[in-house]
Parts: sequence; C-alpha cells; structure tokens
Amino acid sequence: MRNPVGGHVPVAGGLATTGLGYARELGAETVQVFVANPRGWATPVGNPAQDERFRAECEAESISAWVHAPYLINFGSHTEATVEKSVESLRHSLRRGREIGAKGVVVHTGSATGGRPREVALAQVRERMLPLLDELTHEDDPYLLLESTAGQGFSLCSRTWDFGPYFDALDRHPKLGVCLDTCHIFAAGHDLAGPHGAAQTLDLLVETVGEGRLKLIHANDSKDVVGAHKDRHANIGAGHIGEEAFGELLRHPATDGVPLIIETPGGKEGHVADIELLKKLRERRG
Repeated sequence: MRNPVGGHVPVAGGLATTGLGYARELGAETVQVFVANPRGWATPVGNPAQDERFRAECEAESISAWVHAPYLINFGSHTEATVEKSVESLRHSLRRGREIGAKGVVVHTGSATGGRPREVALAQVRERMLPLLDELTHEDDPYLLLESTAGQGFSLCSRTWDFGPYFDALDRHPKLGVCLDTCHIFAAGHDLAGPHGAAQTLDLLVETVGEGRLKLIHANDSKDVVGAHKDRHANIGAGHIGEEAFGELLRHPATDGVPLIIETPGGKEGHVADIELLKKLRERRG
C-alpha cells in the first residue's frame, strides 16, 4: 500500500484489547502507541500476553505499529539528571518497540537548555544517543525516528535543514530516520499551504537527510498560521494547512510507502473523519 493511514490509539486496558480495538473502529491501517506514561519517567515492563497478541494481530492484518517515546526526553538538556532519565526512557521505548514488533520509535529532537550553544547540546546528543543507536543490532529492532518541533524556545531541530547537523552528530546512523509532523514543520516556518509548498518542503528534507530516511508522517493540520511556532493540531482540512497540501504530500516520491498517523482533536468521530479524508486524498493522487 502506498500510504497506510491510521492514528495514535489509547492502550489503557491492553495494547491489543484496547489499542487494536480502537484502531479497527477508526478503520486504521497503521497505529501509534505509547509504551509508557508520555508525561513521566516510569519504564513499565508491559504485558507479555498483550505484546504477543498485539504482534500477531498486527501481522495478520498487515498493520504497521509505531511507538511514540515520552515527551520529557531531552538529550540537549543542561541538567544531568534529565539526560540520564532521557537515556533510560528512550532505551526502554526502543526495547518495548522490538517486543511489540514496532517499525520505529519516534522521539522529539529536544532543545538546548541552560543558555548553552546548540553545538554543545548536539555534542551531548552524540555522546548519549549514539550508543543507543549502536545497541540496535537485532534484525527486528525499530528505527529511531527524529521528530522536529514547532520551533519554540531553543529547539535543536525545527526547520528541514536542522536535521542535517542532528544527523551528522549521530554519524547518519543506518537505524536513524525522520518522522515529519506536518503541524510542527508548518509552525516552524515551512509554508506547506503555499504554491508547491509541500513538495518543496519534502525536497528540502530529502536534500538534507537523503532518500529513504523519511519513515513516518504525523498528519496534523494547524490551528495557527505558518511560522507561528505554536504546536496546536487541527483536523485535516480544518486548519491553515488545508486539504490540498496533504494531497500534494501524498503525491511526492519521498512519501512513497510512508504511513500517515493522525494526532488530531475531536475524539473518535474526528479521527474517523480524518482517516477517511486522507484515504480519499490518497485515492485522488496522480
């Protein structure tokens, strides 16, 4: 399938029982899950029975699974305790990702805190994150997918070209990839809604990181205008990005085979509508 479309699903009550149950109600062809509290540092072991069922059912239904690592992770922090917890948390998400058969683990690229230059923060990213990538030696280990931010504060990665120094810091590791969040990249200043804006943004990304590195797209419209540096997601077509840009995104060679995950408001009803709309846009490409 050129672009499986799905969503982030709740998992309280079990990855397979709750998560895949919700996915089926959405008509999702791909799913994203948390394997820990996204706003905490806990590293739960998971439920082996649910893990096995989740893996088996995803495989049987050709559903690709993705993990989103906790939001607190910041490898650019000037606080050693935060960096240590970030290492432990990301290592946990990568391990759990393999256990549930996930294709990739998404992590936010973080920011340079404490007034330090970004070069110093990126050197720390290299020191602490590269060993985690080097631990991905199993054939079924997930990719580590970098997700840029909306450009708030001292963000290490918000524009497409910011991925270059980040990839270089990590030796352009073979297990490194990109998760492109359309709301974030728009908020950071890439006008996806402008003439050929989505295509140009994807061209810039490929130029920066190389072909085949884009592994996942977070398909979110934006409640705010381009360059607002605000991470406020809207339903597809209901924000400032608009339907046309998502259609253009789906037609670009760089997105061939790349799944789309929605992280939009509106509960189940909104999610069903967004997934249906993206599937229609997928059919119209050409």
